[in-house]
Amino acid sequence: MSGTMAGQGEDILATAAGWLAEGETVALATVVETWGSSPRPAGSRLAVTASGRMAGSVSGGCIEGAVADIARQAMESGKPQLLDFGISDERAWEVGLACGGKLKVFVEKLA
Repeated sequence: MSGTMAGQGEDILATAAGWLAEGETVALATVVETWGSSPRPAGSRLAVTASGRMAGSVSGGCIEGAVADIARQAMESGKPQLLDFGISDERAWEVGLACGGKLKVFVEKLA
């Protein structure tokens, strides 16, 4: 993974493609919308394998763990999911959006 955000999306896709070529089962999570203050911009990606490898980031904090769990479910079921994270309650700190904001993340199994 590169140290800058420029080109990060392509690097994650290349990493995911490499994992697929190695025979891994891979899911890709992509930030599709953000509102307010969000740790990562739309287009940010996180690749997750069934064996637990991860590359990229969609948010940091606890959201990343939740997205990885959903990615594992998507790999098992083959069904994509659209996740909606926000800070409409006191759990803002728990989910890693203490700065305020919302984001939607699309999770899909790669083939």
